[in-house]
Amino acid sequence: MLMPSQGLRILVATKPVDFRKGHDGLAALVQSTLAEDPFTGTVFVFRSKRADRLKILFWDGSGLVMAYKRLEENTFTWPAIRDGAMTLNRAQFEALFAGLDWRRVRSLEVRRPAVAE
Repeated sequence: MLMPSQGLRILVATKPVDFRKGHDGLAALVQSTLAEDPFTGTVFVFRSKRADRLKILFWDGSGLVMAYKRLEENTFTWPAIRDGAMTLNRAQFEALFAGLDWRRVRSLEVRRPAVAE
């Protein structure tokens, strides 16, 4: 499973990170910079300085998974650079990962159906 399942927390670190960092370096950043636990299943997304690369880190229950993506001709649309992280929903995450403008994506609001008696 590379893409997170529905309902999972997805956090984007808004400051660019050193892309030489691997699993352990990114997990340490999650703890020190974002004050989060990298072993909860939350999906952490990191950006490069050039904005054309992203890394994803998450715990799948048995180990840390890291994925790397580089866009060949464009850059990703990133949130403003500031301290901390921002949350994306699954639809926004999928748009970001595809290289689309995630700011234009909204999840459908699905109301819980009423039980017919």
